[in-house]
Amino acid sequence: MTMTTTNRLLVVVAHPDDETFGCGSLLAHAQAAGVSTVVACATRGEAGSPAPGRGLDGADMARVREAELRAAADLVGVERVELFDWLDSGMDGEPVTGSLCAAPLVEVAEVIASLIDDVRPTVVVTLDASDGHRDHVHVRDATLEAARSSAWEPAAVYLHCLPQLLMRKWVEALRREHPDSEHLGLGDLGTPEEEITTVIDTADLLELRERAIAVHRSQTSPYEVMPADLRQEFLTAERLRRVVPEWDGGPTETDIFTPVGST
Repeated sequence: MTMTTTNRLLVVVAHPDDETFGCGSLLAHAQAAGVSTVVACATRGEAGSPAPGRGLDGADMARVREAELRAAADLVGVERVELFDWLDSGMDGEPVTGSLCAAPLVEVAEVIASLIDDVRPTVVVTLDASDGHRDHVHVRDATLEAARSSAWEPAAVYLHCLPQLLMRKWVEALRREHPDSEHLGLGDLGTPEEEITTVIDTADLLELRERAIAVHRSQTSPYEVMPADLRQEFLTAERLRRVVPEWDGGPTETDIFTPVGST
């Protein structure tokens, strides 16, 4: 008996590399399961500083990072990439006109809702924004609103989670290796473990995920400062929080794609 599925996955993120640093193994898992995948990215990440020593000083970061996004997405089997036209808001300061955080939430939600109606995803995933980046928060809130207001009704909506315990270990590593990191001023990061509803084992996709991460060479990966064991903990499982339908307890889910037919 061969199981078939009509699942379609839409992943909505804020910057190029969010799809890989955050959801890379989930996207690869979807591709391996025969699920059609679309990534929507709100900005081209032009506020991201080029990683030192990679010959990108003075480069057009929007163009570089868009190319990295498309290449990494292709590597993990994404069928379609949609780029919106907001500017990267950066980490702090007054958001400039045209930036994602300067855009009213309802405006961002309308754009995402239009894409939901076009893609007709069965599952929508966005970032939990528990790393404190304001663009991530704006995309999360807009995506949740879009899923409520779109004409097409996704069967499930998830937040892709950064586990709090692992994030605390990462912060400890940052303090040792990068004591001037702007992330150290963002407070207690990550989603508490008791709020995580879904854990997908993606250990078999680690090598592919690592290759996709390497495509984003313009940026310093958060995994670069992690001890090897912590890096492996982050990259061998995908943790999510189901928000639609609302989680009512029970055993932890081990997948987000459910076969809907058989042949």
